[in-house]
This record gives sequence, structure tokens and C-alpha cells, in this order.
Amino acid sequence: MTRIALYSHDSIGLGHVRRNLALAHALSASLPALTGEAVSGLLITGASDATTFPLPDGWDWLVVPALTRGEQGYESRHLHLAMPALTTMRGNIVRVALRDFAPDLVIVDRHALGVQRELEGALAALRATRPQCAIVLGLREVLDRRSVALSEWKALGGPRAVRELFDAIWVYGDPLIHNALATGEIPAALADLVVHTGYLANGRPPGRSSHGAEPFVLTMLGGGSDGRELATAAVHAAVPAGYQHTIVTGPQMPRAHRSEIRALAGPATTVVRSVPDALALARQASAVVCMGGYNTVNEVMSTTVPALIVPRVHRRQEQAIRARALAAHGLIDSALPSSVTPELLGDWFQANVGRTVHRTGVDLDGLRRVGQLAADLLRASAAASVQSEVRHAV
Repeated sequence: MTRIALYSHDSIGLGHVRRNLALAHALSASLPALTGEAVSGLLITGASDATTFPLPDGWDWLVVPALTRGEQGYESRHLHLAMPALTTMRGNIVRVALRDFAPDLVIVDRHALGVQRELEGALAALRATRPQCAIVLGLREVLDRRSVALSEWKALGGPRAVRELFDAIWVYGDPLIHNALATGEIPAALADLVVHTGYLANGRPPGRSSHGAEPFVLTMLGGGSDGRELATAAVHAAVPAGYQHTIVTGPQMPRAHRSEIRALAGPATTVVRSVPDALALARQASAVVCMGGYNTVNEVMSTTVPALIVPRVHRRQEQAIRARALAAHGLIDSALPSSVTPELLGDWFQANVGRTVHRTGVDLDGLRRVGQLAADLLRASAAASVQSEVRHAV
């Protein structure tokens, strides 16, 4: 049995855990044929909403107390605890879980040491007690502006500290579209650990759309916590004749904001909190407007449906950088939030409904590649562990 643990910190939106969920399905489907072993896994998340998504056989959820982003930075979402107490609790839960689950492979999503280094103790203990476990840092293709990204690496202790805990860095993107090594978002001293997997787009599990047969355009707001402005513009946008408009606010949009959007909806527009399968809905749509989160963009790029990306531009520049790079290669259309009006969205829907977009010239097959990468890493880690034991015995 190959045991895998996937960690995501999950503060705003569901992109991190949904990325890990896509990896879980891909690894469960491909690893048994490559290693001869069945797969069992643990998805560690801070988003309780994530547990509504179906898991592969042999997997389960570990939900740690939730956090969110406040005006002063990270804070507890529900518990009345200060951040040091919350991150200590979260870190202890993960440390004990990894100790008892004894994984062969751990993949940490985006934040190498979690929030406020909550994961550091768990990874260090795993290194000491289970050196044969391979530990991977999984990064989206865009981190942020170079200065911001480099300050985050420095806060971790620099490349040397990262090397002590991680065996590989998987970058979930195509370097021909955006290369975080070339831009300096990833330090050159870590280049030998970096593997570009391709975007995690093609090969996601097929789902079933909950929408009827009538043609429709779609607006998706990710988790929804910061989607109010785009939703307001979308609900006022003219809907092409003969089409319906579905707006998915996301489960984290405040209830008052969702009620406000529903009250503004015309007869051709339906506003829903969430859907069973966003990818299935996007595949059925005639045109899609969405924000620029990694997971949403990858789901859209796995379709032939035209897409307009409206990236988040506050706090981080990640979504704006991604949207510019993809638009420059003709893969999507892009508009900054400051330029988005109901008229712009209505005109875009009218011009694009039913158009087919063939997204060529980009590597979208990362989910089909991670199985082989994992198998190679597991073999290498096992071999290194045996050599270490032999040296110790000698």
C-alpha cells in the first residue's frame, strides 16, 4: 500500500484543496499500475466545505480548524483563539496524523511550512522518524511579484532550509507560458529541485452538470468571499437572446451579499451558492466569465468554451500575472476589475456565445504526468533510505 498525504492551508476560497483533490484522483488512477501497489490517502484541509467533493476510494479528509484573511492578516475563522494558539493546534493535529498514518509521499500545497510555520514541526518529525518518505512542495505556476515571492522564500530560511525538508518542487504549469524560475519568483538555487508538470487541467474526473438542456452563459466567482463586485456587474449584464445566465457565487460569499445578488437577478438569470461539479457546468456552458484563481482557470482551459478572466488584483498580483500570460497566448480573454461593467460583460457574452476555442500550444497534461513523477520519486527515496541504512549498519 502506498500512503499519500496532501496538505493545503485553505484560508480564502477552495482553490488549494481542489488542486490537491485533483492530484488525489490522478495519483489514485495512475500509481497502482506504475508501482504495483494500491493507494490510500489523507487530504488535510482547513476548509470544511471541501468535504462535499467526492474522494477516490481509500482516501479520507482531515479537517483542521479554519482560518481566514482579516485586515491584519491571518486570523481564526470560527474559534475564539489568537493565531499562535490556532496554528499550534493545527500543527499538532497534522504532526500526529502524519506520525500515525506513516505516509510514503507528502505533497504540501503552495505554503512550504503552512501558515506561520505551523507545518514545520510535523515535517521535521517526519524527516527524522520516516526518512524514506518523499516530501514535495507543489506550487502554482505564478507565485506573485518577484519581490514578494523572494521575501517569502527568505522568511522560510532561504533555499538551504527548503532543501532540508523537501525532495522536489513541482510547478503546476507550462514554462513556455510563465516560468517562475526565469522571473525570479523561485530562487535559482532551487532550480535542480524544480520540475514543471504542465497545467493540472486535462484528465480531471468527469462529473454531471446540474443544469438543464437550455443554452446558458456562466459566471463563476470561485470561493466567493471577494466576488461581490464581479457578481454585481454580471447580474446586471444583458443576456444574449435565447440564453439563460447562471451565476455561481461560491460557498464563502457572505449570505447578505448573495441575497443582494439574487434580489437583482432578472428572469433570465439564476443565482446559486454552489454546484456539485463546476467543471461539468463549465463544459456545458456557451461562454464563461470567472475570476483568475489557478483551479478555476485550469478547469476552464480543459474545455473549448470561450472564457473571460477577471483577476483579483488586491493583496496579490498572482491572478493578474496569470491572466496576462494566458491572454498573450490567446488562451483566454482578460479584463481588469476596474474596467468591468455590465455593458462590457453583456457585449462579451453576445460576441462569444457558442464560439469554440481550441487551446493548443500549451501543456495542459500535468495530471497525466504526476503519477510517473511520484513513482520515480518514491523509488528514489526508497533507494536512498536503503543506502543510508547500509551505511549506518557498516
